[in-house]
Amino acid sequence: MVLVAADVVGAPCWLSLVARDLEAAQRFYGSVLGWTFRPGGFGRAFSVAERDGVPIAGIGAVAGELAVPVAWTAYFAVVDADQAVARVRERGGTVGVGPVSYPPRGRAALVADREGATFGIWEGGVLSEWSVGEGKAPAWLELHTRNAFDAAVFYGEVLEWATDGGSCCEVSYEDDQVVLRRAGEPVARLNSGPVEEAAWKPHLRPRWLVHFKVRDLDAAAALAVENGGQTVPDPEWGGGRHRQVTLRDPDGALFTLDESSDAV
Repeated sequence: MVLVAADVVGAPCWLSLVARDLEAAQRFYGSVLGWTFRPGGFGRAFSVAERDGVPIAGIGAVAGELAVPVAWTAYFAVVDADQAVARVRERGGTVGVGPVSYPPRGRAALVADREGATFGIWEGGVLSEWSVGEGKAPAWLELHTRNAFDAAVFYGEVLEWATDGGSCCEVSYEDDQVVLRRAGEPVARLNSGPVEEAAWKPHLRPRWLVHFKVRDLDAAAALAVENGGQTVPDPEWGGGRHRQVTLRDPDGALFTLDESSDAV
């Protein structure tokens, strides 16, 4: 079932990996996380990753074509991409790409917050069976930033969190983190910690982390290394609820594995 972005405005609505080599990315994530892949509808350079028929993420081998870094990106639903891009600029953020039309599905833009953390905005249809967050969802999102409260103000205004404008999301401050909820369930967390905007290592800069859940963290991390990935030493952050490890895939994209009994 496809919903329109207005039904989930402000909430995470998709995960996307920008890669250089589609087949290599599919081999890596298929081996490490057990994903299968189907055509993504945007041409031969795109695919959709699934687990037991449930969509998890999109992969596009377009890093060179769009002149953007190899990276995982979280997308958030908006009613109007142009207005959302304007709000990003008005509040000190930057726009890297777009809005770009993807007929007939919608429009997207790649933007960054005031500290340089990259995220995407999407205006259009979203898959109702896709999900992130705690519980049975295959992934969840966390923003590493210098000041979670300041970041929440930025994202709240850009994505219309907790407003009367039809947002589906609620925001609360818990255990020194800002928690974003949809229908009462946590879907993302904003966490203050030791980041540097100008750090030469990307994993030390402000960024959105994409966490994938696994039942056996040691086995999954070993598989990642065996298939060409690398572990990345991350600084200590508060609010951790699971054992986790941050890695780079063979193409250089950062992601995090979390040990969870809810993992499929």
